[in-house]
Amino acid sequence: MIHKYCCILLLLLHLSGCNIRNKSSPGNESSGVNATGRKAVNGDGIFLNDTIRYASGYKVIPCDGYTEVEVRDPWNEGKLLHRYLLVPGDNPLPDKMPAGTVVRVPVRNVVVYTAVHAAMLDELGVIDDIIAVCESQYIKTPSVSARVSAGLIQDLGKATAPNIEKMIASGTEVIIASPFNNGSYGAVEKTGIPIIECADYMETDPLGRAEWIKFLGLLTGRGGRADSLFRATESNYHRIRALTENVEYRPKLMTELKYGYTWYISGGSSYMARIFDDAGADYLFRYLPGAGGVPLNFETVLNKAMHADIWLIHYNREDEMTYQALRSEFASYEQFDPFRNRRIYGCNVTYSHYFEEVSMHPDYLLAELIAIFHPNLLPGHTFRYFSPLRNDE
Repeated sequence: MIHKYCCILLLLLHLSGCNIRNKSSPGNESSGVNATGRKAVNGDGIFLNDTIRYASGYKVIPCDGYTEVEVRDPWNEGKLLHRYLLVPGDNPLPDKMPAGTVVRVPVRNVVVYTAVHAAMLDELGVIDDIIAVCESQYIKTPSVSARVSAGLIQDLGKATAPNIEKMIASGTEVIIASPFNNGSYGAVEKTGIPIIECADYMETDPLGRAEWIKFLGLLTGRGGRADSLFRATESNYHRIRALTENVEYRPKLMTELKYGYTWYISGGSSYMARIFDDAGADYLFRYLPGAGGVPLNFETVLNKAMHADIWLIHYNREDEMTYQALRSEFASYEQFDPFRNRRIYGCNVTYSHYFEEVSMHPDYLLAELIAIFHPNLLPGHTFRYFSPLRNDE
């Protein structure tokens, strides 16, 4: 049951927000959300060639002796969630810095609350800097899991109540976390350890979310590698998206499953809605407002999506989901055409690296979706996330 609710939480984050927010910084007005026209500086003082071109959630401002990073509050327009002042190494603190959290870079001894950000640090090649994680049983990045098993990375328990004594004793320099609704980080906030709030899941552009790798690059002194990783993702995404530019047929798409009485659906401004469109689908819920997950009742979903062509679901089971198993969970699923026509594709997040990979590699997901919606455009595609549900009747 715990694993099921963890899956639901990951899904809500994946749907982009679902009205999740943290305390905004009172009185902090953002001076903008894009660093177009500026050069960013990483922790080693190396200038990055790229500007922040897709992400709307943070801004990088090079200053004399430090780099300022403004993280926008995505739920309060014009407000800042956090301002970070990245100061290289043991350099003296510059005079007249604005109010904000000082972080000495490149950071070492990092605690990571989420599997997504642990995977990003692994791609940056700084896995040795991760000294602890929360809820390691849900982390599927092989190198991270192996280090946990070997005792090289500690498990601090639940992200909502981590073991603070272990955190302090291990010499933690920074904590990387995702902000939550109207909440705080509890006793951790009293330790004085900087908390890096990554609201990447609130981006509305798939490449915008992936571009948060540059922020982590600034923190870890891997700005050049972050640039390189993002450029590869960006290039591949645009190349794959071009395949659907002239498609005439767009299959009608519905997504996800009902949890309890609620069916959470990605809003029309979410990055998932954007990927569906780029993959050549007619997303039936693109009319829903916002970038977050919108809670709907079953009747609303049935009325809108009864005659969908394709249905994508995420589930967590030890065994494979089948049509019979889906019917046993909720018999009324049979009323949807994709159930009758056997056009449901499932991703088992118990084993898949879906949540850890897609945030940094939307190009992987885009290719997967095109192969489902328009198989003639990517013949022979090897699926890494989704597969047709087995017909066990």
